Amino acid sequence: MELSLQRPGNWLFVRHVDADHITVVDRMLRRSFLLCREQCIEHWPVRDVAELTAAHWDAVLALQPEIVLLGTGARQVFPAPGVLVALQQRGIGCEVMANAACARTYTVLSDESRRVVAAFILPG
Repeated sequence: MELSLQRPGNWLFVRHVDADHITVVDRMLRRSFLLCREQCIEHWPVRDVAELTAAHWDAVLALQPEIVLLGTGARQVFPAPGVLVALQQRGIGCEVMANAACARTYTVLSDESRRVVAAFILPG
């Protein structure tokens, strides 16, 4: 039997999620990052949901998303209520979930050509 690599599309995708790293296409990332269809912004300066502030959304907003997926690590952890206000004021939806669920949801929305940004928090 012949095996061949099938990519989900002509966009950046998550290949693997683990507790301490995420593989985007063929690149293993160990620090928090932002991901949209066209680009991956490495070294997003958030290592824990508790340290997330409204200022961290500036890099996300620059990507002009219609929806933001916040991957909070191995488990779903909600940020402080005021942290999401910057997105809500601009009419941008935000869903909070574990990194594995975030990767799956990102894949579905990207496949639909939605303007989605996944913000993955990694402890490294």
